[in-house]
Amino acid sequence: MSMSNPSRLVIATRASRLALWQAEHVQARLRALYPQCEVSLLKMTTRGDQILDRTLSKVGGKGLFVKELETALLDGRADLAVHSLKDVPVDLKTPFSLPVVMEREDPRDAFVSSRYASLDDLPEGAVVGTSSLRREAQLRARYPGLDVRPLRGNLDTRLGKLDKGDYDAIILAAAGLQRLGLPERIRALIEPAVSLPAAGQGALGIEILESRSDLAQWLQPLGNADTTACALAERAVSRVLGGSCQVPLAAYAQVQGDTLSVQALVAEPDGTRIVRSQKSGKVGDAVGLGEAAAHELLAQGADAILARLLPSSS
Repeated sequence: MSMSNPSRLVIATRASRLALWQAEHVQARLRALYPQCEVSLLKMTTRGDQILDRTLSKVGGKGLFVKELETALLDGRADLAVHSLKDVPVDLKTPFSLPVVMEREDPRDAFVSSRYASLDDLPEGAVVGTSSLRREAQLRARYPGLDVRPLRGNLDTRLGKLDKGDYDAIILAAAGLQRLGLPERIRALIEPAVSLPAAGQGALGIEILESRSDLAQWLQPLGNADTTACALAERAVSRVLGGSCQVPLAAYAQVQGDTLSVQALVAEPDGTRIVRSQKSGKVGDAVGLGEAAAHELLAQGADAILARLLPSSS
């Protein structure tokens, strides 16, 4: 076998059904690229999967979904880890790198309900479940009469709670439902004007050790240029604003031709105040556009919201 191709690769993944779909998708792509390579999965349970009685903002944030997988990279049990990009901390540090962002699925939020067709159909006092402060703040701002409550657990668990009658509706990422072959559960897609997506929503990121330049090279064909540019802009917004689960923060970029536009917002958790910004420019300046959008938010008063929610940042 040529030295230029891998002979064996191990993918670290969470053991949830959606995470396994994502890892198996990467596995299939790698097997197609390198037919002689043995590509296997290392299935793991993370702290984020284990703690289900509290919201992410109270137990350490999205990094809880990647730490165990990173340990497997460090000790050599795995070569790469596949993540929902929105779960990957934006301040990824040495010795880790994120060399590949794959083509994005639909980045929008989805309205899921057994009884109602859309958010506009919900009556006053209807109980809506969401795991995200970002979604909660935007829902409260636009639909102040709704009873928005926390919703944790993997996708199947959340759907089960809805079906049991605990909620009148729940809000999920459309991408997860589509990937698991459950598009019929989506009663309505929520446009970004109503619920601006999270940075990286709908995209998959592949994490490796930055010392593995050989692996970065092998993985390059899996990357998507437009999604990568959008991810760079969106994650730059989050990075400047100290993005975490404690802050209702959204960032969504789109590419048209050689132009990239990025929308961003920061909100009070109760939705009483939302500051928004939008920047457009060359695709090659994705990071700069994201940073500019973030600084515009700060100038409009996001700094005061962040100082309250993240005391250490003040």
